[in-house]
Amino acid sequence: MEGLTHPRDLTAWHRWQHRQQPLGSRAQQVVGVLRDIARPDGHAGSAVLARGGPAPRVLVCLESRSPSSVRALLDPVRHLDPADVAVVAPTGVADLLPPGPWTETTGYAPELVAQHTGAGALVLSTGHFLPLGALAQAATEPGRFLTVQHGLLTPHAPPLAAGTILLAWGEADAAFWRSGRDDVGSVVVGAQLLWDASEPPPATLDPHAPPVFLGQLHGTQLPRDVLARAAETFCRSEGATYRPHPFERDRRSVATHARWEAEGITIDRSGIPLRELGAPVVSVSSTGVLEAAAAGLPAWVTLADPPTWLREFWERYALAPWGGPPTAAPQRPEVEPSRAIAAVVQGMMTG
Repeated sequence: MEGLTHPRDLTAWHRWQHRQQPLGSRAQQVVGVLRDIARPDGHAGSAVLARGGPAPRVLVCLESRSPSSVRALLDPVRHLDPADVAVVAPTGVADLLPPGPWTETTGYAPELVAQHTGAGALVLSTGHFLPLGALAQAATEPGRFLTVQHGLLTPHAPPLAAGTILLAWGEADAAFWRSGRDDVGSVVVGAQLLWDASEPPPATLDPHAPPVFLGQLHGTQLPRDVLARAAETFCRSEGATYRPHPFERDRRSVATHARWEAEGITIDRSGIPLRELGAPVVSVSSTGVLEAAAAGLPAWVTLADPPTWLREFWERYALAPWGGPPTAAPQRPEVEPSRAIAAVVQGMMTG
């Protein structure tokens, strides 16, 4: 089994990620950095902090409002005392939080994080590779920084922070992300994303619905032309509908969608949940394949001549290649993952 390409070096991982971006995006990033340096305080970064009480002991770093991040980080808050929790995010998150006496404060991100990462504080994050997680990890005691897995793992995933405790979807993912390191711990809690997808009743398959191909043109794991060719080939050969990823909003992706549509490929921009579409699901490596399987829909992966790491990825998640039996529904854990994460947090607060 392969491990991470960069199992320890976050700087090397950032360099790799930067190289995968189009030249236009790289130029925009450089302009952004220069603009930030020109600011009087020399830094960018306001954030919003929501507190459920005057002295929270857990800081949740929500870098994104994506469904996977919200399920991974905010669903556990439903099982904690709001008085113990603060959530820091780029924008307000009051609409995402469970009922409670939440108050929101807007301020300079490093200061907001520093105020809630003192001795004994716990941090719940998706890692230290994004700004809020990086700030919190640098200010948190070893063993008090928790990284919650929120998606499928490839060799190009960012490395774990030294001293972190990983809350993983399964044993195989925990071993893969650790990549042989002995300076990180792990606890298997399961995936809230898949738990929600598997909630009864199972999805109803429409026998007349064409397959839906889940797009990943925004991805950096494989060359864009490889991902586009896989999608176009499958949609043409199987009469499938193409469903763009929400991040496929860049000019090049939009132009690709328009060309496909003009040439007869149906583009699904409805945003309707997969289970409500009631259609077979296919992709190269999307988490949506496992979500569909968990919901009871037939789901497969496909790519002509996949690289070794992708074959191993398919095997680790038991993703079935197109042409054979569909992907089996993932095993449902006995305890809801958000409750399992909350239990870990509560144990660390009282331990």
